[in-house]
Amino acid sequence: MDRQPTVYMLASRRNGTLYIGVTSDVVARIWQHRQHLVAGFTQSHGVTLLVWYEQHETMETAIEREKRLKKWNRAWKIRLIEEMNPYWNDLWPDMCGCKSESH
Repeated sequence: MDRQPTVYMLASRRNGTLYIGVTSDVVARIWQHRQHLVAGFTQSHGVTLLVWYEQHETMETAIEREKRLKKWNRAWKIRLIEEMNPYWNDLWPDMCGCKSESH
């Protein structure tokens, strides 16, 4: 996966706690979340499953999208996740090209 500005959603489990973030290096950033290297909300709430993401042409549009999504109500966020990922599968293994947590 290339280094394209990406908005992403992490979850603690299906219908669990959600986190929305934006990054220019999604593989590295999700790895940091999964290794609990990012102090704060995701670490304290066990939010590590990548359940949705969307790539953008520019960081500006990605940040705009992140800000809009953070204002959405929970039902809208869940519907967005389920449009892309109806079973709430962890998308991380496909994104990183790895099948184990050691990568």
